[in-house]
Amino acid sequence: MSSMNFSRRAWRTAFHAAVGLVAVLIPAVGPRAARASSAPVPPSADLILRAGEEGTAFKSLTVEGEDRIHVDYARPELTLALAPESAPGLDLGTIEDVLDRTIPDLDAPLLTVSAGLRSPYLGRPWLAEFATGPLAVFRPAVQGAERWRLEIVDGRGAPVAAVEGAKRPPEAIPWDGRTLDGGTAVPGRTYSYVFTAHDRAGNKRTFVGNGFEVPAYRREVEGRPVLVFPGSALVVPGGRAPASSGVALTPPVLLEAASWINQRTTVGQVSRVTATARSSEGASHLAARTIAILSGLVPGGEARFESAVQVEADAPANGVVAITPAGRAGGASTTRPK
Repeated sequence: MSSMNFSRRAWRTAFHAAVGLVAVLIPAVGPRAARASSAPVPPSADLILRAGEEGTAFKSLTVEGEDRIHVDYARPELTLALAPESAPGLDLGTIEDVLDRTIPDLDAPLLTVSAGLRSPYLGRPWLAEFATGPLAVFRPAVQGAERWRLEIVDGRGAPVAAVEGAKRPPEAIPWDGRTLDGGTAVPGRTYSYVFTAHDRAGNKRTFVGNGFEVPAYRREVEGRPVLVFPGSALVVPGGRAPASSGVALTPPVLLEAASWINQRTTVGQVSRVTATARSSEGASHLAARTIAILSGLVPGGEARFESAVQVEADAPANGVVAITPAGRAGGASTTRPK
């Protein structure tokens, strides 16, 4: 209560009257009155300040003056702090902080897009174009030998591998394809063997076998595949797919080669495709065709391969291809003989 205004009587008498009136009216608006019925309650007859009278007596209090009372209340100023920068507990960060609050899911979009697509990088375990284990097994039937020797020779009669022993030779002598110079046998090239046995008396018996060719084969080098196959394996019977498709058939040997590359290597590893033929042009064409087909079957495309060519006068008629481990991914290159 800040001020009271009266126009006719002394301010002191009016002040005491107003204080008494407020003291009388406070119980009527207290908690008990708030819980009462919403209907208005008539004031008591002895508490009414009547207009037009010179004065009204409230028991021991007499109020004189006009019947109008003006009361001013001081109200606090309402201030709203709406600036979000100053809100408690809110710390502004950088854009990186905002992005790091939620880790993006990198797999879900890829799975959604690829769910209805047929992957070209399929494994084909039913193919068996590449042999594993021994490339040839020899079974000599010789009795009474004191010592023996098995030589494997190429088409010119030069030895490329040899196995020897004492006493009776085993029933089966496997050959893994390794040659005397540290290389491996070449598919498509003709080989033969010469078996020599000596008895206690020094008699010598020699057996010359028929010519044979080793098949396409697969080896493992530090967990990565080594694939060797003749160029003739790239010739597909029939030549093309049905006329409606207009797409050349993929040789099964390359389908299986791509399967092994996908299983045993990662996208960052490169395989070297070495083509050997009787001419540089033939070897280059053989390597380029092999890489072109494999690029569509291996993730990473042509960047996963590098090419090399070799020229040998006695190479197989259709050439030979070897896929071996190389370095890291970085593009294809061609190495030509000097």
